[in-house]
Amino acid sequence: MVMNNPSATHPPTLTFSTVEPAAGLQRTLETTREDVIAILNDAGLKGDGGAGFPTGLKWQLCAQEPAFPKYVVCNADEGEPGTFKDRVILNRFAQHVIMGMTICAYVTGAHHGIIYLRGEYSYLLKHLEDIRERMIRVHRLGRNILGCPGFDFDVSIRLGSGAYVCGEESALLESLEGHRGVPRNRPPYPVTQGYRGKPTVVGNVETFAWANCILGRGAGWFRDRGTARSHGFKLLSVSGDCTRPGIYEVPWGITIAELLHQAGAENTKAVQVGGASGVCVPQRDFDRHLSFEDAATGGSIIIFNHTRNLLDVSENFLEFFCEESCGQCTPCRIGNVRLLEGVRALQAGTCSPERLDELVALGRTMQGVSKCGLGQTSANAFISIVENFRDEVLAPPSHPMSTVNPEDLP
Repeated sequence: MVMNNPSATHPPTLTFSTVEPAAGLQRTLETTREDVIAILNDAGLKGDGGAGFPTGLKWQLCAQEPAFPKYVVCNADEGEPGTFKDRVILNRFAQHVIMGMTICAYVTGAHHGIIYLRGEYSYLLKHLEDIRERMIRVHRLGRNILGCPGFDFDVSIRLGSGAYVCGEESALLESLEGHRGVPRNRPPYPVTQGYRGKPTVVGNVETFAWANCILGRGAGWFRDRGTARSHGFKLLSVSGDCTRPGIYEVPWGITIAELLHQAGAENTKAVQVGGASGVCVPQRDFDRHLSFEDAATGGSIIIFNHTRNLLDVSENFLEFFCEESCGQCTPCRIGNVRLLEGVRALQAGTCSPERLDELVALGRTMQGVSKCGLGQTSANAFISIVENFRDEVLAPPSHPMSTVNPEDLP
């Protein structure tokens, strides 16, 4: 396990640093498009943004589309509270990300890529532009890449405007096209009708970086780490009540308890796995594994010790979702407000057990019928807190306890 303690003098040595950035692209140009897809499928790489869709299959679906032009879009809109791994990758290993996008372009036939950078990360813009220019000079971007005739690909960097919902891929595409960032109806999916209505691969920062490393080191190198269904490595953003917060690189399948030990967490009451849209795991379940088949996460781990009031945590998250909902669909627009009202009634001691059950039922309805991932996941923390700490949330109000504001996290 590799970790980064922000107070440490030296930054961590992540696996990305052990792979020469151009190695993956060089191997790609020595093989066929079909073989590249086969390598990714054999490695078992899945999307690291949280959804976990097989990367090789996504690229294959786009490659099979007859329409042109095609596009490769990197989702660098890292807006999930408690997540900060992508900014580290972009700051230290941006070449791996761009090389992964270039490999995707080779497979799909795309000639243009876009990095959609979170607006709050504007300080990374010049850094990324400088790297792009250096890569053009050494023929890793631009025309006839690495001397391969007709293989032309370039990237541009676009800044978002701070909307959380634009982390959802179709809302991101709407934003790129100059429209209000609201989710689209699906199907059609981006691989068939994405940016400007053309076939588009939208991938996460970490996913593109691992794709490049897999092509450079081989499928077995990645597949042999992790579990039977969750292969390879995962970067985690660990924050909250621990002595060693920061970026952790772990193999998929590590238990929550093992991670807490590494992070120096003591007297832990609960762990929020997956950020504000994730689930709150109680102490009795710390033997759960971080994996797609158990406790899945896009990368955010927030630790709460026994001084924390989880109702206040839920209130903070729901205030965030009420603010960030695009308002397009009723379950999300109204549901989050009703859940927030319910949490405040619980804090005041005026919410009956019957009303609490109705609020949980409302949250489950939101999970099933909201239009996009925001509304489908915004009730997760509330529901899991109620399920795991029901006696606590129904207890009469006492003296206030401390809480964590997501905006204060690293």
